[in-house]
Amino acid sequence: MALKHTLAAGLAALCPLICLAQAAPAPAQALYPWQVGPSRSTAEAYFTNLQNGAKIETPFRLAFGLSSGWGLAPISAPQAGKSGHHHLLINRELPLDFKKALPFDDQYMHFGKGQMETVLMLEPGTYTLRLLLADDKHLPHFVYSKPLKITVTRKNKDIDPKSLISKEISFPNIAPDARLKPPFTVQFQASGLNVAHVSQQQKDTGHFRLTVTPKNGGKPVEMDFPNGQTETRLAPPAGAYVLKLDFMDNMNMGKTLADPVSTPVRVE
Repeated sequence: MALKHTLAAGLAALCPLICLAQAAPAPAQALYPWQVGPSRSTAEAYFTNLQNGAKIETPFRLAFGLSSGWGLAPISAPQAGKSGHHHLLINRELPLDFKKALPFDDQYMHFGKGQMETVLMLEPGTYTLRLLLADDKHLPHFVYSKPLKITVTRKNKDIDPKSLISKEISFPNIAPDARLKPPFTVQFQASGLNVAHVSQQQKDTGHFRLTVTPKNGGKPVEMDFPNGQTETRLAPPAGAYVLKLDFMDNMNMGKTLADPVSTPVRVE
């Protein structure tokens, strides 16, 4: 009887530790060298090439971004976690019910293939634009942009919208020879291409890979973004670097879907 009491007391003492271990969340994915976590706990979608109050002519190629480790995922292969696809709301407020699927009409443009862009064909006038991320069932996430008010001054009927789209990638927020203070955000942009999680194994989709090479001959740091992420934040030591961006084929390891782009920067 004394032995039973001793065993029971020992198990009781260990139970909180066992339960705590079982309840502990899985460790977060390790960061690459020089990579730092998001600057804010809440994610947002944003426009990379249009500012509030802008005056534009259409057709106009409008590009999208996504922060805080969230990634793009085509709806054809449902993907859980921090993933979704963009929706452009035109003259619409955020939905009151986030448990209701977004409608399909001229004021709710869906980008379910993993696109990072669209070509606006709006008539002259004033508009309010907003991005909203949603899952494969078009149920909204709490990931969206601030409303952006623009004025379309002219619609050019002689411009082919398709001429504004070409298969290429870029750094939309990093100019050549930019002087950067860490930590800084590096945005990735894909035009004429669809972004997806590698695990979705979708044909004609890819993901970004960033290589940061010190100009002093140091070892390059290669960063892969297999979950459809379209930006990262970096804090390398002061010095001169070359940033190289690739768009990797999700179906063929080692193959790229666009020409790489590189830009020199200096970290102060």
